[in-house]
Amino acid sequence: MRVGILGGGNISETHARAAQAIPGVEVVAFHGRNRERTAQLAQRFGAAVYDEIDRFLEHRPMDIVAIGSPSGVHAEQGIAAARRGLHVLVEKPLDITTDKADALIEAADRANVKLGVFFQDRMRPSVQQIKRHIDAGELGAPVLISGHVKWYRPPEYYRDSRWRGTWALDGGGALMNQAIHTVDLMVWLFGPVARVNGATATRLHEIEVEDTAAAVFEFASGALGLIEAGTSIAPGYPRRLEVTGAQGTIVLEHDRLARVDLRSVKSDISGATPDRVENASSPVVSDASAHQRVIEDFIRAIETDRTPACDGREGRRSVELVQAIYESARTHRPVDLHASVGRGL
Repeated sequence: MRVGILGGGNISETHARAAQAIPGVEVVAFHGRNRERTAQLAQRFGAAVYDEIDRFLEHRPMDIVAIGSPSGVHAEQGIAAARRGLHVLVEKPLDITTDKADALIEAADRANVKLGVFFQDRMRPSVQQIKRHIDAGELGAPVLISGHVKWYRPPEYYRDSRWRGTWALDGGGALMNQAIHTVDLMVWLFGPVARVNGATATRLHEIEVEDTAAAVFEFASGALGLIEAGTSIAPGYPRRLEVTGAQGTIVLEHDRLARVDLRSVKSDISGATPDRVENASSPVVSDASAHQRVIEDFIRAIETDRTPACDGREGRRSVELVQAIYESARTHRPVDLHASVGRGL
């Protein structure tokens, strides 16, 4: 498989490292707005570099395009790739609105190419273990799920970027960018949300969008959920996910299992907890192994003609939920998602 990389920033470097680590996979082309940075990446990975996206998309041989550009152009670039018969793997979020996400899903369907989203947390062994406990009925009926993403980003994180912290290209702040991984896990583990009540604020940074947010979910099952998110929480703390059912509770912290308190399951926690988790205070990803597992799964989906672990329709659900939180915060009212629940989205 030959992979082309759209984007020249930190996450595109992560995508390239993850792809290159897979036997039989070659990174063949790059395109990004920052010509100097993109050219450096291309040289490092032995790939071609293109100034124009159309020429990049015409590079052959190329099978997959991994998109790590600003969130607000994901659909536009993904549609262009799909129309050329290229499989599309998009960094989260799928795009910043459900309308644009739907257009990308439709384009991939029409072109008969695979569409996937980098929600790599689904591929982490600790999260997979939680999913297995739930699917086996060992958690019992869902009761409450709480996500806490209390992170910090310094002023230059936004100041030195043309797109971060903007509605047009970031689509939101701490929720749409950082906490959307946790929103995705909450929906993946507990199912569709029927109603949401949210509040957002910009408390620390000089940006258009929120740097602080909280919301309460009512799931279709009757369970409740809580999400807290911020890039305003100095010095930044590890992400924590607490999952409670009628048969007990599982706690994920530092992306590792901290507690497994289930009536029918002996605790199987292993491994030490790291002192520091880099994503709590930095956007840099040093360990690309989870991204590698996403690419490996995506390649298997292409080779066996099956659905990727997180395809476009799955990726759309977190965008819809974050949009609903923003609407609730803007109107100061709960927002129902019954129509989406009825469509199975």
